[in-house]
Amino acid sequence: MKQKINMRFILIAMIAVMVTVISITSIYYNLFTRQVRNDLRVQADLICDMGVFDAPLADNVEDAIDLHMENDLLRITWVAPDGTVLYDNSTDASLMPSHANRPEISQAFKNGYGEVVRRSDTMNMNTFYYAVLLDNGTVLRVSTETHNIWSVFVTAFPVILALMLLIIGLCIILAHFLTKQLVKPIDTLAENIEDSTKIPVYKELIPFVDTIRTQHENILAAAKSRQDFTANVSHELKTPLTAISGYAELIEHHMVDDDQQTYMAREIGKSAERLLSLINDIIRLSELDHSEEGIGFEEFDLYELIKEGINALRMTAQKQGLTLTLEGEPCKIRGNKDMVQELLDNLCQNAIRYNKPGGTVAVEVWKEKGKPTLIVSDTGVGIPKDQQERVFERFYRVDKSRSKETGGTGLGLAIVKHIVELHGAEIFLESEVGEGTTIRVRF
Repeated sequence: MKQKINMRFILIAMIAVMVTVISITSIYYNLFTRQVRNDLRVQADLICDMGVFDAPLADNVEDAIDLHMENDLLRITWVAPDGTVLYDNSTDASLMPSHANRPEISQAFKNGYGEVVRRSDTMNMNTFYYAVLLDNGTVLRVSTETHNIWSVFVTAFPVILALMLLIIGLCIILAHFLTKQLVKPIDTLAENIEDSTKIPVYKELIPFVDTIRTQHENILAAAKSRQDFTANVSHELKTPLTAISGYAELIEHHMVDDDQQTYMAREIGKSAERLLSLINDIIRLSELDHSEEGIGFEEFDLYELIKEGINALRMTAQKQGLTLTLEGEPCKIRGNKDMVQELLDNLCQNAIRYNKPGGTVAVEVWKEKGKPTLIVSDTGVGIPKDQQERVFERFYRVDKSRSKETGGTGLGLAIVKHIVELHGAEIFLESEVGEGTTIRVRF
């Protein structure tokens, strides 16, 4: 980046120098030509004031007038009304053709004065002419030659080139230091990107730095979450595997009688079932983590879907001595049927698992605030206020012993939350210890 900035600074400097040189040369030459025109007018007026050309026309005009200039810097031509050249200080007038059609001469006869510039590309010279009408009807013309703009530029080019090289050299040195000064705050910021107290020197970088820091924090949080998840998975899998291994070893070495073997086989079956549930839930969470794209959404009636899936849950509730009810009204939503059914299963299983004997689980589907809403309420043990925000975390349990006894994996509400997020819905929890819990999912 530093090299690119340096090169661009140098390029800008070179363009600026070139534009400046061309502009100054052009301005200077325009001023110079304006001054030449003014000088010609002044010199013509001075010659007129001398009265040399006020005398009557005669054949011996050239003998009577002698205005040869040193080095012939100024050419003087006297023209009769018919265009005949009467006098020229640099050429024999008798050999010169008629000047009646010369632009500056014809303008002078018509308007009282005339001026023109003739350019010679081969000689790189410009000739300036100024003609003025005299009182006796003749025209006096003065002229001088100057270098054209290209010739002036070529003449001055060595000096211009030296100045350009000097200025570009200075610009290269300045560009180097300016680039260092420009990039230094960015380098400092890059070294301290994690330090939120470091405010960018350039205010334009603030949104960019905020985004980088937010992404960095999210990456760290995600890494910690994966680390915690791995530790929790290891711990959760270790418990049933330890139980299976211990019971199997006792049975293998005939260290228990037949009645105890039956008990241990039953415990091995429970641990295996718990292990299988854990693995299934972990796999399901992994699938949900990678299912943001390609989810098949369709429009369906939420109430009809809940009504179809409630029967299997009602049998589970009856086995636990609980009552499961359903109320509601038709509510159209757009979503994935399988995921919504899974969401219902997890909410109801939790309501059944943490309920009291003889309690109830109420499932409702209504429109709240104009939005389809699924409500699952129970009369169970409830959740303390200080733990309500954490129940949707993976492997978090309010009552760990009860959860393991009833087969809970601690992942049910984490799956629920993920499905809710994938549907762009909202989830609300209300609970009182000893009175029960109500969870609302608003689509």
